[in-house]
Amino acid sequence: MSKNPTQVPNVLIVEDEMILRMRAVDIVEDAGFCPVEAVNADEAISVLESRSDISLLLTDIQMPGSIDGLKLAHAVCERWPSIKIILVSGQVKPSEEERPANSRFFGKPLGVEQMITELQGMIGAGALQIIPTAADWMTGEAAHPTQMVDPSSRSTHETVLSAENDSLRLLLEQAEIDARALIIQAGIDAEQRTAADKLQKLILGELHHRVKNTLAMVSAIASQSFRGALSIEHGQKAMEGRLLALGRAHDLLLQVSWADASLTHTLSSATEPYDSHGDRRFHFNGPDIKISSVAVIALAMTMNELCTNTTKFGALSVPKGRVEVAWGVDDAKQRLRLVWTERGGPTVEPPVRRSFGTRMMGSLGQQLAGQVGLAYEPSGFIYSLDVPLSSVVAAA
Repeated sequence: MSKNPTQVPNVLIVEDEMILRMRAVDIVEDAGFCPVEAVNADEAISVLESRSDISLLLTDIQMPGSIDGLKLAHAVCERWPSIKIILVSGQVKPSEEERPANSRFFGKPLGVEQMITELQGMIGAGALQIIPTAADWMTGEAAHPTQMVDPSSRSTHETVLSAENDSLRLLLEQAEIDARALIIQAGIDAEQRTAADKLQKLILGELHHRVKNTLAMVSAIASQSFRGALSIEHGQKAMEGRLLALGRAHDLLLQVSWADASLTHTLSSATEPYDSHGDRRFHFNGPDIKISSVAVIALAMTMNELCTNTTKFGALSVPKGRVEVAWGVDDAKQRLRLVWTERGGPTVEPPVRRSFGTRMMGSLGQQLAGQVGLAYEPSGFIYSLDVPLSSVVAAA
């Protein structure tokens, strides 16, 4: 695999969780490399077969699709031996014998500085420079040059982010301890009942995985919220809103035993905190269908970004503004199309750059194997999502 020595190396990121994939993209860019994204091993193989400029594979192990990340790593090692490999997971830790030769493994959540050092050590120092400009320190929708953050104050951002992460880590670790205590209080005697012992291990193992995965998502959300914030206060508010949206999505899934949920309920739950009491400003129109847990979380997070933007700058920033959310199923093509339309708001102007929310919406479309459309019509912003029905509907 020949490469131009002056060319910036490309890193193929394979991660099915959209927020974690976005965080990995930021790490790769901060290391000085160009990220290439894939949501599963099948898509990654297609990327590798279509281009010859990938220097390193950074892949999660647990993923949906025909093969997992570990099998993908072995396939890449066999077919493209010059590509370096980094494996990550929040649940399993493969031994050196199970991993391809010369590959590395890291547990989630990823340590940013450690990952940057590792990436640069494996494929070079990196040449891509991410230099903040005036537009980079502004929000995607509206900002004033006098509100820009001095890049020299980023150490303060990092201090606050570190403190938030430490606190969240302690809380999530305590959740596992509390769960163990609850199982004991429930009267499950592991010494007398072998089946109960197996059940306890299964529950704790699943809880441990969910805690680690949630911690990784929280860390990614926090980092993204502070990355381009106007100020520490702005970043804290953005992070709080996104964490609350994630919490509401988990509450909804808990009600249905983490299996599947109603699309209508998911949308109404996500938008309810932004609706005026006694004055319905959101109107829903579409058939109710059961959607998977992955789709619930992705849609809840996307609705939160849309709601935040419309209440600040869009239709809901004025008393007469309204939002219509309509969706339908094309039975012939087996596709779901959802459209968010804002009406009665101020004149819309396109953003000066792609914000975190915009990137998240695009990543959602990629995760669900569909397309996302953003139309900044003067009369009102329009968001559209067109995906295969199989990507969102809960399995029978």
